Amino acid sequence: MGHYKSWSGLKKQLEQFLCEEFRGRITYFLARYHQVHNSYGRAAIRLDGNELVCFSWIEMYQQDADLGLQWRESGAYDEKTLKEKWDREKTYHDLDFLDAALQFSGMSIAQALGSENYIIKIFAVLDGRVGKRKLAEIARRREYAAYPDWVRQFYELRLNALCSHSDRKMTSITEKEQSI
Repeated sequence: MGHYKSWSGLKKQLEQFLCEEFRGRITYFLARYHQVHNSYGRAAIRLDGNELVCFSWIEMYQQDADLGLQWRESGAYDEKTLKEKWDREKTYHDLDFLDAALQFSGMSIAQALGSENYIIKIFAVLDGRVGKRKLAEIARRREYAAYPDWVRQFYELRLNALCSHSDRKMTSITEKEQSI
């Protein structure tokens, strides 16, 4: 995991990347409880104060249990199988969220959209640097339809926001034309 100066600085950077429709509405949350044994933590992505997805220390224990079970059953780790399971079940913890945020902050938007990491994909699809043509391509290709629900919701939010924003612009133009 990369280094960062402060969570507030990284959070500010991530929120500045947000598209216009979600600026001030999407917030990123991370808390690390350093005084608690093992420094438990929790991270979340919120829309209008409601948590859409949460990453907590509990998932870290689930990852460890999955690794231990696989080791006992086969004597080896199959990272691909575990990653597929963790992706499907959202078995990611606060440090996975933080690592994804740090990676995303140093990537191009094209790299982020093509990332294997679903958390990075979420940051990318909410990013204002993803333009209308790229969003139209994402909507047309519908690759996101195969993503787990917890990821797909962010694609659908962004695509719906784009449609709503376009509808508002069209309504505004029509109203101006009618007043002339």
